[in-house]
Amino acid sequence: MTTPHSSRSTFLGTWIYWTAGAFVFPFAGLFGTAVAGRVDSPGAALIGGLAAGLAIGAGQSLVSRRRLNPLKWVPATAAGMGVGLLLGASVVDYETSLSDLALMGALTGAAFGLAQTWAMPSRARGRWIWAAAMPLLWALGWTVTTLVGVDVEKQYTHFGITGALTFSAISGLLLHVLLPYRRRIDPTVEAVPEASSR
Repeated sequence: MTTPHSSRSTFLGTWIYWTAGAFVFPFAGLFGTAVAGRVDSPGAALIGGLAAGLAIGAGQSLVSRRRLNPLKWVPATAAGMGVGLLLGASVVDYETSLSDLALMGALTGAAFGLAQTWAMPSRARGRWIWAAAMPLLWALGWTVTTLVGVDVEKQYTHFGITGALTFSAISGLLLHVLLPYRRRIDPTVEAVPEASSR
């Protein structure tokens, strides 16, 4: 039997685990930069976004506690981020002001969110809310990163660790609503028989 306390404990542990996945973002950024360099051209945006998205998708599927299928989630995240960054960076002409990065983030998040929504399990309730939230969360991630003084003029593929922690903490709450974690029951443990009513 699941008690309210055990449900809260399961939620908190799962949310913390997902939020800690933010630390994959710096590695994803390094990977994207190593593969494509600065995001200052269509090719760099597409390839850098694909590379960074590949790492982000792998990290998210790992910290999802088996809620997300990596065979769908990882390629969808890579494709969504590659296309999204290409669109967003091109629209703002690769500029790095706060308003430019917020708009680039919103456009990146739109493609990113649509791709991830497609990859989300069918049992997710209201999963299109995820697609609607991602543009806002990616714009917020870039806003936080810019405001804390990160050297965004170096044209990174995505926001820094402060933005990533903000993004992951909020998206973790949303993921819990749309796709709650369900503790797996060990089939080797026999169920306790119910008491007879006679």
